[in-house]
Amino acid sequence: MKQKPNKIVLELMINGEKREVVVTQDKTLLSTLRDELYLTGAKPGCYNGDCGACTVLMDNKPMKSCLMLSIEAAKFSITTIEGLKDAPIQQAFIEEFAFQCGYCTPGFIMNCHGLCLAKPEATEEEIQKWLSSNICRCTSYEEIEKAVKKTLALYQKGEQR
Repeated sequence: MKQKPNKIVLELMINGEKREVVVTQDKTLLSTLRDELYLTGAKPGCYNGDCGACTVLMDNKPMKSCLMLSIEAAKFSITTIEGLKDAPIQQAFIEEFAFQCGYCTPGFIMNCHGLCLAKPEATEEEIQKWLSSNICRCTSYEEIEKAVKKTLALYQKGEQR
């Protein structure tokens, strides 16, 4: 006989708000965000951490939400694309046309925002390394890199929000 996972009540800090959810112990953060909290910006893709479409920030560090259980996320402050609110990287993506179909865009924006916060003086090599953790099937990589460099320049000048 197959045993069902127990349900638990979790308090998550999402986009600056405490949110209470009831989940099973085996539910991923990605599923909780989308199914329980209706925050659908993080996208399901590969479900194994390769594509980066589900990237969110956890204490300002990029994390692939398909790889983390919701129960593990309770100790972090989580920011989704819905909570980013006019970050310079969002405007740079628009100005540089750093998207095509848009499916990967929220994950890339979250990853790139994390880079700008962690390494405002990022080198070309560091930018490439960070960008390699996400996949765009429409090949907007050059435009995404331009958007990152534009945003990093703002951070270096102290003009970020």
